Amino acid sequence: METKYAVILIIDDQPANLKVLLSFLKQHNFEVRIAENGDRALQVLDNYQPDIILLDVMMPGMDGFETCRRIKANKENAGIPVIFMTALDNVEDKVAGFEVGGVDYITKPFQQVEVLARVNTHITLRKQKLKLEQALAEVKKLSGFLPICAFCKKIRDDEGYWQQVEQYITEHSEARFSHGVCPDCAEEHYGEILRKIKNKKKK
Repeated sequence: METKYAVILIIDDQPANLKVLLSFLKQHNFEVRIAENGDRALQVLDNYQPDIILLDVMMPGMDGFETCRRIKANKENAGIPVIFMTALDNVEDKVAGFEVGGVDYITKPFQQVEVLARVNTHITLRKQKLKLEQALAEVKKLSGFLPICAFCKKIRDDEGYWQQVEQYITEHSEARFSHGVCPDCAEEHYGEILRKIKNKKKK
């Protein structure tokens, strides 16, 4: 079975537009979901998250701007890129789209090369952002206060168990350990032996 590259939600009430988009997006290995209006789109997003949304500006009832505003108001969906589709070409409409959270515009009639370029660009940016957020989340695992025993120096983990420092750091970062002995501990535990070795070397 062929793997789908990404999932696109198209929100549009015009069958002709949907037919054109469905045809060439599926040819380029995208999985496509459809919502015929803003209300239906919000219902879909309650249960399913696409990688990107193509949203028509002019729709009966709730228009594209209001639909986008409501999509972005939900923190679960706020990060999904929204590309507006419109035949309108004035600056005011474009600014309005960006103000409600859109990331780009596709003009009608559709040019396949342009649609694919914009979709691919924003899917790539989205994946890079998610990777960065994941990396930052990993870094934050070692931030804040860590309960550490004043005597044995074990660390209490998030589940309340006490672990050796090396084990805790290994599980919460990519750090690895090579053990050695610091000068103070060397003096405390091996001082006499070290002095004897030095004296022999002097002779």
